[in-house]
Amino acid sequence: MDKSHCSFQQLPFSKLFKTYISDFETISSFYGANPFSEEEVAARAGRVSKFVDRNKLIEALFNFHEYLGIADEQQEQRTKLSNSDTLAIVTGQQLGMYGGPLFTIYKTITTILLAKKWEQKLNQPVVPVFWLADEDHDYEEIASIGVPEFDGMKSVMLSEQGNGKPVSEQFINHSIHEFNSALKEFLHETDFSAELWNQLNETYSEGRTHVQAFGQLMSHWFSKHGVLFVGSNFGPIKKLGGGIFSSSVLKSDLIHHSLEEKSKSIEENFHRQVVVNPSNLFYLDKEKGRQKINKTGAGWGISGTDYSTEKLLDIIDEYPEKFSPNVFLRPVLQDYLLPSFGYVAGPGELSYYGQMKDLYPHFNMEMPVIFPRLSATLLESGIARIMEKLPFQMCNYNQRIEDLEAQYIEEKNTNDVDGVFGAWIEDLHGRAQEPVSLIKEIDPTLEGAAGKVVAGFENEINKLKGRLFRSIKQQEETQLKRISKIKSQLFPDGLQERSVNPVFYMNKYGVEIWDKLLNEFEQEGLDLRVHHVISL
Repeated sequence: MDKSHCSFQQLPFSKLFKTYISDFETISSFYGANPFSEEEVAARAGRVSKFVDRNKLIEALFNFHEYLGIADEQQEQRTKLSNSDTLAIVTGQQLGMYGGPLFTIYKTITTILLAKKWEQKLNQPVVPVFWLADEDHDYEEIASIGVPEFDGMKSVMLSEQGNGKPVSEQFINHSIHEFNSALKEFLHETDFSAELWNQLNETYSEGRTHVQAFGQLMSHWFSKHGVLFVGSNFGPIKKLGGGIFSSSVLKSDLIHHSLEEKSKSIEENFHRQVVVNPSNLFYLDKEKGRQKINKTGAGWGISGTDYSTEKLLDIIDEYPEKFSPNVFLRPVLQDYLLPSFGYVAGPGELSYYGQMKDLYPHFNMEMPVIFPRLSATLLESGIARIMEKLPFQMCNYNQRIEDLEAQYIEEKNTNDVDGVFGAWIEDLHGRAQEPVSLIKEIDPTLEGAAGKVVAGFENEINKLKGRLFRSIKQQEETQLKRISKIKSQLFPDGLQERSVNPVFYMNKYGVEIWDKLLNEFEQEGLDLRVHHVISL
């Protein structure tokens, strides 16, 4: 696997993310520590607070892993975490079908490599953790996967609808067979297909929940690299973190003020990723699903019923498993349960963490170091070969296809068509001045007609120029098709890493492709400040 890179400045990332990568000091007031300063990261690792009884956490994780069906694969990780000196670097993602977009893989690889790096530098155990976003209820967002084709991105989607409950509680049903049949139309048979489909069929089978399926598949891929899988939508785990829910209620006004003020501040030069609300909790209703808890004048409203603060706290204390954190509270819960000093974030997560720095102190906690994840584009050899015949670099293909085609034609056209036709029109207007003046002098009423004649000549010249450009375009049709094919692979629906599912490449290059990529970066080093272009 050969690797090159290009600048994030050339790609469709937010201004905040680009600033974070290139000029952290200017936005340091929104974050806890500079991820590119080893001194600051090491100092933050030395300030990890341990809030939860480690033995109780390990017991809860064992039960969670048994539920997922990965208890044996996770034994070493649980043992490592049971060491009182063990620290953690965490990442996480929604429970996307077959792993979700490629960036799920990249986040995991980044976390593994950072854990290894800091275990050596700190001379103490560091476990890489993947936090299963099992509280999320956005079923539509996880129910489809993308596969690139020559004529654009193809999407395969589960036919059933979500029920409003957390995705982790929803079951895979018979529609998985229809989903797989549709996917196989795009994943052509290769030497690796049988092994890949064995993995997919073993994990995503009828009767399993999405968290069981996702957890088992990711465990197949990454447990061997020491990744510990954790989630919070599980009674014994949530019981350990129930105090976070209670504190969020008791300090709701202070929390809301802190989040809103930091969000306003970040909006002055960038953007707020998430809207701030007075409540950061959901209620898990057996019938209605995940319901937002709203703050009211009298207290708290859940599905039309009002509760006093005292009553809500009593319910949280007795039934913590019925409550679910929102996007701001979830990281706090995560860092309360785990001895984490770092989190590997995508650009969107990095943005909402920028709103959260002043949230952590309300729980007597400190924001972890926010590491950007690996960002990469996979370049297949066939695409690389035809790229050599064209004047564009990889990152140029981020442009609109129409702009690429126009730029190519302009660069390839050795004749100055625009210049020649422009001079022709200019000459036309120059030569028209004398006859138009004569016509106006003899009969002023004919001046308009004379102008129309001149305009008509100009229009015909422009039509001819358009026909000539079309002729050039037809002559370059092969190259233009190549441009379209390259763009459909590198930027199928925006960035490849955000839209393409991992199984597309596993089917073509083998189920060990991520192991090989991880090993490559481990040997050569991982630079998180650039977008990598990886030649397969």
